Amino acid sequence: MEKHLSSQFDAELSSISTRVLEMGGLVESQVVQAVWALSNFSTDVAEQVVATEERVNQLEVEIDRDLSTIIARRQPTARDLRLLIAVSKTIGNLERVGDEAARIARTVQRLVSTGVSSRLRLPVSDVSFESKLATASLRKALDAFARLDTQKALEVIKEDNEIDAEFDGLMRKLITYMMEDPRTISASIDLVFVAKAIERVGDHAKNLAEQIIYIVKGTDVRHNPLDVVESVVR
Repeated sequence: MEKHLSSQFDAELSSISTRVLEMGGLVESQVVQAVWALSNFSTDVAEQVVATEERVNQLEVEIDRDLSTIIARRQPTARDLRLLIAVSKTIGNLERVGDEAARIARTVQRLVSTGVSSRLRLPVSDVSFESKLATASLRKALDAFARLDTQKALEVIKEDNEIDAEFDGLMRKLITYMMEDPRTISASIDLVFVAKAIERVGDHAKNLAEQIIYIVKGTDVRHNPLDVVESVVR
């Protein structure tokens, strides 16, 4: 009987993990599409990104409900409880990634509707590069989650500094644009918010990586220096 219950619990955990990865794939695709929409000023693609937000939100609610049911019915052991708590935090981070993608998509819609896209030269390629770094970090974090790979999670945490540096460089470039041509101020401010949204995607990937370390090692490494995190992973 105990083995039977254990098998059921493992199956439930596996089902939840699969849906977390589905949710992760959706929000990663949202970010990629949103930045593509910005690069090409495509309102159609931007609209698809916004429409996907509903499915992401639905997945978050469904997974959260199932987590509550498992905790109530199964009374999981410490390690399994850590996993369930970490999954709950993970889907919250993924939902916020979807929010950031939708925010970028709505910015695209606004830029196109005001005609800015056809009048001004904008440093969109820099935003695209920052996005590639952030989505690669998110993809690696999701892969680390699927394998509970703390070494890969550690790589994600280290890469966050590179994303932050790219964001800072883009800020300096946008300030220069605004100083040289006041006509770019409104659009540049929009791009500031886009760049910040992408930087937050990187932050959420880092948060996910920290949760993976928590699941495997049982240590909360949030807000710790990198050398402390490295020592925990070792």
